Amino acid sequence: MRNTILAQVLDQFARARLSNLALVKPEKAKAVENYLIQMARFGQLGGKISESGLIEILEKVSQQTEKKTTVKFNRRKVMDSDDEDDD
Repeated sequence: MRNTILAQVLDQFARARLSNLALVKPEKAKAVENYLIQMARFGQLGGKISESGLIEILEKVSQQTEKKTTVKFNRRKVMDSDDEDDD
């Protein structure tokens, strides 16, 4: 059923690009497929999506699923009193 819905909403170039993406990043391809199926079910697609339209959707999905990494430095204060301990 997924493939028939995708075949109805994507042109052949967009389907080829999505297939290539599925080989490299299956989780991202699955997210795009789910997004397209949801749009189709709610009637938000005005026709077949071209390759350039799919690229826009890929960028949108990438922004939504982008992992934000934060690095937190925990610096410890060290006393430089080693010279005094030599007595």
